[in-house]
Amino acid sequence: MRRFGSILCIILFLITTSVRDSFSQKMDPEDSTAAITPSKTPSEDPFSSKREKMIELIQKRRLTDELVIEAMKKVPRHLFVPERWRAQAYNDYPLPIGYDQTISQPYIVAFMTAQLQLTGQEKVLEIGTGSGYQAAVLAEIVDSVFTIEIIDSLAIKAQQILRNLNYGNIFFKIGDGYEGWIKYAPYDCIIVTAAPNHIPQALIDQLKNGGRMIIPVGSFWQELTLVMKDEEGNISQESILPVRFVPMTGKAQEPDENKND
Repeated sequence: MRRFGSILCIILFLITTSVRDSFSQKMDPEDSTAAITPSKTPSEDPFSSKREKMIELIQKRRLTDELVIEAMKKVPRHLFVPERWRAQAYNDYPLPIGYDQTISQPYIVAFMTAQLQLTGQEKVLEIGTGSGYQAAVLAEIVDSVFTIEIIDSLAIKAQQILRNLNYGNIFFKIGDGYEGWIKYAPYDCIIVTAAPNHIPQALIDQLKNGGRMIIPVGSFWQELTLVMKDEEGNISQESILPVRFVPMTGKAQEPDENKND
């Protein structure tokens, strides 16, 4: 009887331990920021083959910037989208991330980044942190990224993901990107991921001489526009291709008598 009691105690201990460990490992499946740890090796990443196919598709569209390609090979895009959309994270189309915002399609992320002609030493301003994916791609290439997001809940979530992925060269601000981030200006490059109906003068002013800015411009019909400032501070613009981005909110939607044509 004493032996039976000992065996029963051992069984109860094992059951209790198993239930406790199972409970401690659970998390909200909709919370993409909880306990995120990047894979140590490609073999541990169940999305590695999908990421490779994404890269192949981008290269087939004649995007050849090696710094951009290598950066996008490294960044786990699936961690920047809600759980329900992760299976589609590497497909070449935008996905919803909440708050009426989207993560841009992979090709557009690659294309816009390549338009900046980065070399690796730049200080870059990003307007519209969104999911944080574009900031991560930039951070793989450049010296520092300063990113602004007007939706505070989205900004906090992106910041948590990027910190969990150990990005130490990204600096965050919650605010209206229409005014830029004057404290750290000028910037070698500026990338804008929401569309105003004109190019904000503050962003032009904060662009360094010799710098480049890529920005979608327009209301319903939008053009991805490359803004270049030469070494004397003269501005030139070039329309690159038609795009469709979420509109820039905040001051961008207020009347402006000095809109850029």
